[in-house]
Amino acid sequence: MRKFLASAKLLASAGAAATFFTGAPAHADQPVAWQTTFQAPATDIMRQIEWFGNYTMWFIIPITVLVLLLLAYCIVRFRAGANPVPSKTSHNTLIEVIWTVGPVVVLLCLAIPSFQLLTAQYTPPEEAKLTVKATGNQWNWDYEYQTGSTLSFNSAVLQDADRAAAGKEDRKVYPRLLAVDNEMVVPVNTMTRVLVTATDVIHSFAMPSFGIKMDAVPGRTNETWFKAEKEGLYYGQCSQLCGKDHAFMPIAIRVVSDAQFNSWLAAAKTNLPGANKALMAEVDGQNKVAVAGN
Repeated sequence: MRKFLASAKLLASAGAAATFFTGAPAHADQPVAWQTTFQAPATDIMRQIEWFGNYTMWFIIPITVLVLLLLAYCIVRFRAGANPVPSKTSHNTLIEVIWTVGPVVVLLCLAIPSFQLLTAQYTPPEEAKLTVKATGNQWNWDYEYQTGSTLSFNSAVLQDADRAAAGKEDRKVYPRLLAVDNEMVVPVNTMTRVLVTATDVIHSFAMPSFGIKMDAVPGRTNETWFKAEKEGLYYGQCSQLCGKDHAFMPIAIRVVSDAQFNSWLAAAKTNLPGANKALMAEVDGQNKVAVAGN
């Protein structure tokens, strides 16, 4: 089983690498209407989660079909019309062995990779190079960069009236109810630790493309981590019912190059709006050049 999981992980990583180096413009996946699948993974952990979800379907579908067929067979075969004298058989040793051993085998096949994935989620492969504290409020987020000199700012849902001033009028890039005024900015391929807490009620810091979801509990600090492998703007939401404006509490993380992050961080300490606009202009310019090149 361990070798099988390692091979699956290698295939997933190779596929992601092939996509990453095709020369396409950097962009992140976004939720779409009536979506039934995961967003495209941007971390190795999310690829493993996606693989495990697909893996479990190989058990769920056959079991569901089998149960439906058994129910249909019992309804037809043992209905009153076809079976006027019901059987008084109290047990069947073979059937009891099958329905005991079968579920045990299935549960083992699910439990082993599940525990391995759970261990990987709570075991960062390396030391974090960047630590950001995310504090949930009703209904926005405070971010604190724990670097040499602390940078703190608030991130709230972007109001329609503020889109023009923020330069975020393109709803394909900045969707309604997901775009924020100030994104969390992190460098690509960098181990990032996120310390999660809250000031009022329980919130939840969730980013689907990264495969992370951590509760923000008042008076307690939880920890999660991610290592984004592709530049772009990623969206998540508070995933714990936290009050009347719970649906208006998005999370946006912009992943950029090391040079862009260092420039943004230096400028943001004195002028956050100006740093955000400069970063947006640089990223948008790169994407336009990439599109033209293709």
